[in-house]
Amino acid sequence: MDIDLIEEKIKSEKVYDGVLLHVSKDTVKLPNGKKATREWICHPGASAVIPLLPNGNIILVRQYRYPMQKITLEIPAGKLDAPDENPLDCAMRELKEETGYTAGKIEKLTMIATTVGFSNECIHIYAAEELIPGEQCPDEDEFIHTVSVPLIEAEQMIADGRIYDAKSVTAILLLKNKLEKK
Repeated sequence: MDIDLIEEKIKSEKVYDGVLLHVSKDTVKLPNGKKATREWICHPGASAVIPLLPNGNIILVRQYRYPMQKITLEIPAGKLDAPDENPLDCAMRELKEETGYTAGKIEKLTMIATTVGFSNECIHIYAAEELIPGEQCPDEDEFIHTVSVPLIEAEQMIADGRIYDAKSVTAILLLKNKLEKK
């Protein structure tokens, strides 16, 4: 089904090979037989986690995001450290590093493809509960402030544009939906 949509790679050229991102410029054969260029970014993937406190608040992190030139409000997240790293292990690590918490219970909510038009990045999103406080231990190049926000307020922050990070919007809305069904 839909086989008539598939593009066939003819050749691939590495444009940039960085620490995190790898950019390729591919020539493809379109379903109609014509050729086109596809520039795309290879990303190792990531995990994100929305920590839920017993009082119904969620833990978010504030950090400066250089590409946006802004301080953002997001759920804790980080890239997979190896191609075979278990996304759940990554989520648990990022929860500890960025918030100090460990989770007694963690559940996968979904996986999202962040920018399908030019990247293969996928983020696995988890919800963490039964949180045990500990000491925050961010990476040496990470500067993060944590904030506790009522879930209903986080939803309003999405509506008024204060939270616009795609993984965070997705996680907040999915968690709210899940809790409403209980």
